[in-house]
Amino acid sequence: MFRSSLSGFLLCLLSLGFSYAQQPVQIHSHNDYEQNIPFWTALSGGLSSIEVDIFLRNGRLYATHEEHEIKEERTIESLYLEPLKQALELGLPLPEKLQLLVDLKSEADATLGLLTEVLKAYPEITANNNISIVISGNRPSPEKYTGYPEYILFDYQSLERPADEEIWEKVAMISLSFRNYSEWNGLGRLTAGDYEKVKAVIDRAHAMGKPFRFWGAPDSKTAWKAFTDMGVDFINTDMPFRAAEYLNTLEQRVHYNTIASEIYVPTYASDGKEIPVENVILLIGDGNGLTQISSAVLANGGALTLTQLKNIGFLKTQSADDFTTDSAAGGTALATGEKTYNRAIGMGVTGKPLQNITELLSGHGFISGIITTDKMTGATPSAFYAHRKDRSETRGIAEDLLHSRLSMFIGAGKEDFGKEINRNFKVLNSLGDLKQSKTDRAGVFLSEGSLPGITEGREDVLAKAVTNGLEFLSAKEKPFFLMVEGAKIDSYGHVNNTAGIISEGIDFDRAITEALKFADRTGNTLVIVTADHETSGFSIPQGNMKEKMIEGDFTTNDHTGVMVPVLAYGPHSGAFRGVYENNEVFHKIIRVLKIEDGEK
Repeated sequence: MFRSSLSGFLLCLLSLGFSYAQQPVQIHSHNDYEQNIPFWTALSGGLSSIEVDIFLRNGRLYATHEEHEIKEERTIESLYLEPLKQALELGLPLPEKLQLLVDLKSEADATLGLLTEVLKAYPEITANNNISIVISGNRPSPEKYTGYPEYILFDYQSLERPADEEIWEKVAMISLSFRNYSEWNGLGRLTAGDYEKVKAVIDRAHAMGKPFRFWGAPDSKTAWKAFTDMGVDFINTDMPFRAAEYLNTLEQRVHYNTIASEIYVPTYASDGKEIPVENVILLIGDGNGLTQISSAVLANGGALTLTQLKNIGFLKTQSADDFTTDSAAGGTALATGEKTYNRAIGMGVTGKPLQNITELLSGHGFISGIITTDKMTGATPSAFYAHRKDRSETRGIAEDLLHSRLSMFIGAGKEDFGKEINRNFKVLNSLGDLKQSKTDRAGVFLSEGSLPGITEGREDVLAKAVTNGLEFLSAKEKPFFLMVEGAKIDSYGHVNNTAGIISEGIDFDRAITEALKFADRTGNTLVIVTADHETSGFSIPQGNMKEKMIEGDFTTNDHTGVMVPVLAYGPHSGAFRGVYENNEVFHKIIRVLKIEDGEK
């Protein structure tokens, strides 16, 4: 019964770990016996090297660093050999290659002699070609290496190779003290001089044909990445699970950017001027917080078209019923000027419909449009035309589009609409058709289902949609409101994908460029750029501007409650400075349009 319960516990523990097939580097659990759960913590994290110090006393091999720290129940058998045997018997997932590094703290020959005898009771370990026993610490002289069983290998702590080839074949890896080469504490970066010394040591070890490890090395995320980049084979750590969590996701979190947004520097001719506003373009980067913007800026060479804007503020994004908003409540706040509960689309906290900005403006001679890389029934776009108690009411949201005040829509998700859409809109086949269309109400579906992301091959359709959409609306010779959403910044935040966040952010900037060009051509267009919320608690701890490399990190796969930037350009753009609630964007737009009392 106990064995069955223990087996279940171990399987559960291992399920918290990571796929060994995805393990990008090898990690060494230094002084593993000091972990709260020795052996199993490292194994569940996917570590391929586990260290135990042993001390010989009274014919027993204790897991300890010092003799005075010995605890009778903590032996190499109880903490490591028996658990490893059980893992093999249970068929638990192991790394492709696993090494148990045994650091001898008592006299070498006697301690290793007894260890060899103890290991005879574990043939399932010693006969397993994927498991190696590596001796470190007080080792016998190299001349004695070949006298030990084949499964016993040694940790070599010198860059002087022995002449005897048989001795060299008994060496598993080279380990050296980091402090012999640098005093770096693992924060910031290595000095140029220290970097050269450290890299030279690693390269020399590799030239000798052996994997390499530093001991006594700094133990931080910054250090783990630096050592990985320099080619250290075994990353030494006292935090095995945290190191595994960080290093096993590093590939997904590091992005080398290959696309660009050509920076447009606006004329500023109308920027901040107290002249009438005829048109409003509201661009919403879904999930596009300050760090997401920063990552796109840095990956784009240090600037975006967005960063040319001078009037900047911050929005507080909390919804009516939660500290952290969703896109439905966030979109509704921007579209209606009222905060509401999460999941609500154009509905107030009392459950009654709220008038949105497209409905309000239609009564004042405006036409309106929506452009999104999301489905048209997505939470953000639908907040500008629909009224539903829950964002999951896709069919109802689709029906609301039919009866909306919109003159134009461009988005994905044709599958959500029936033939009825054609009674209210002229559904066109392409963006090019929209540009030429003379119809009063037109729509373009960009895809049957969801659009792929930029990293999945999508072209810069958002910028093209903005260009063609603006031509369609401006041809009507009426004032207009246009909402443009870059939807997939949020999508990639939810899956903690740095490449996707950056690529979508740069693509969103291309759309901003087209909006600003239009604003400069007309002189009477107000452009506002903001977000509905931040997604993923994104941070960018490291990067390389020259290589356009960004490392992202994440605190969640959900939204967060941090403030988001709002930037404005054109007439009355200064009205959007400051720190305020997200629903105030609506009221500021209405005020600059001077229609509060029902007259434009």
